[in-house]
Amino acid sequence: MAKLKNVLWIMADQLRYDYLSCYGHKTLHTPNIDRLAAMGVKFNRTYVQSPICGPSRMSFYTGRYVRSHGSTWNGFPLRVGEPTLGDHLRELGVRCSLVGKTHMVPDAEGMKRLGIEPESVIGNFVRECGFEPYERDDGLHPTALSHHSNLAYNEYLRAHGMGGENPWEDWANSAEGPDGEILSGWYMQNAHLPARVPAEHSETTYMMNRGIDFMEEAEGPWLCHLSFIKPHWPYMAPAPYNDMYSAKDLPPVVRTDEELRTDHPFLKSWQETRVSECFSRDDVRDRVAPVYMGLIKQLDDEMGRLLDYLEKSGRLEDTMIVFTSDHGDNMGDHWLGEKDLFYDCSARIPLIIYDPRPEADSTRGTSTDLLAEGIDLAATFVECFGGNAKPHILEGRSLMPIIEDRVGSWRKYAISEYDYSTRSPRRALDVDEADARLIMVFDGRWKYIHCEGFRPMLFDLETDPGEVVDLGAVAEHEQTRERLRQEMDRWSRTHHNRITISKARIEKLTDIGEPPGILIGYWDAPKAENSDTSG
Repeated sequence: MAKLKNVLWIMADQLRYDYLSCYGHKTLHTPNIDRLAAMGVKFNRTYVQSPICGPSRMSFYTGRYVRSHGSTWNGFPLRVGEPTLGDHLRELGVRCSLVGKTHMVPDAEGMKRLGIEPESVIGNFVRECGFEPYERDDGLHPTALSHHSNLAYNEYLRAHGMGGENPWEDWANSAEGPDGEILSGWYMQNAHLPARVPAEHSETTYMMNRGIDFMEEAEGPWLCHLSFIKPHWPYMAPAPYNDMYSAKDLPPVVRTDEELRTDHPFLKSWQETRVSECFSRDDVRDRVAPVYMGLIKQLDDEMGRLLDYLEKSGRLEDTMIVFTSDHGDNMGDHWLGEKDLFYDCSARIPLIIYDPRPEADSTRGTSTDLLAEGIDLAATFVECFGGNAKPHILEGRSLMPIIEDRVGSWRKYAISEYDYSTRSPRRALDVDEADARLIMVFDGRWKYIHCEGFRPMLFDLETDPGEVVDLGAVAEHEQTRERLRQEMDRWSRTHHNRITISKARIEKLTDIGEPPGILIGYWDAPKAENSDTSG
């Protein structure tokens, strides 16, 4: 296949797949993201490897499952030496740059143990998850917790007349009361109010500007990870996006009274968390979800500006564009808030890939129901830049055969994992941190969820697309549960840390047998011909 020159990899934070019109939303029209879908392939069944920011992104950036890279929760460092997309692309002479968010925490102890200076070239790559940061901004800078004085976005806001100790919080994520008081966006009662920052200086517009700045300056080949902060909370949008939608524009909430009466202690404990009880209130969802929609609409408008720039600059001719998110948002569905657990509103994401090469012409404007995983992107990028496959390291599968309409056999199931060791339900359930984990296996119809220490959950998305009926204790579905449990066990038993040696090298070692001069198990000297040198 012809090699691509550049890749623009766009990621929105906490964007539900079904809050785009190309994925079926009835009132939130996203014509520019739809435009991208018409140019490429829309993947209808893509699942993240964990429905939470940090571990999901670490899987994207390593091409490996959460159990493999070990960064299982936000703030859990990615260990020194874990190969990243940046490592693989630099081998191919490709610049791997970041504009925006990674949620990466460096392994400072590991760097110190190995004598890696944080400010060295290698140290910078380790600290930044393999990326060369053009501008990094993880987007969560509350005054009480973050060191924000040198945040580039804060300096930008100050330069445009929006001062204070922390403009990110006081302008971009706060509103103004009738007497000039600052109303924090952390409190969802203020979500409907316009952010103090004008839309042209908001986080989404600013980050798009920086992405375009990178492309104006960059010389190929490059991969740019343009990673937006919104529509992640705080749910606060600048005018006119703050009140562009109302409760009547929301899709019906997906939840039943039977779900509240669940006999599953894990689900019950999650429903009783503060964020879930809050989003289970109609008045909260009716106020927050329209603003969430407004933030998505602003992102779509910025996508329109980006596509126009790419077309005018000629970049559409040599640049692959990938659009996705790191996970979704429960938004009150299933009586839950935030993005935890494996319901489709959280674990299923949008994925659209535009490939400018003629080899992709036959699939333009199409969609596929084949199961994809977030880890597939790393393998895809390595292939599209002409690299050799690395199945001993990259656990995902390149999506290029789908894009080029040459796919043969494909995966039978998707895997996602969740570590709830730091979450309050673990205490309520009296679960040891080592056992606080869930694993999802989804085969395209049946979604099986292993809950260590509890009975499993099971949902039939063919008859129950809303996932409101848990079949995990229904006797007639025992065979299905056992089949998927065996698939999970087989996945768990596969090699996942034998990454320093390839299959080809192992086959060669097998053929060589014992190294020359190493004679194990012989009674006398072996014959020169037809001797068994395997030991």
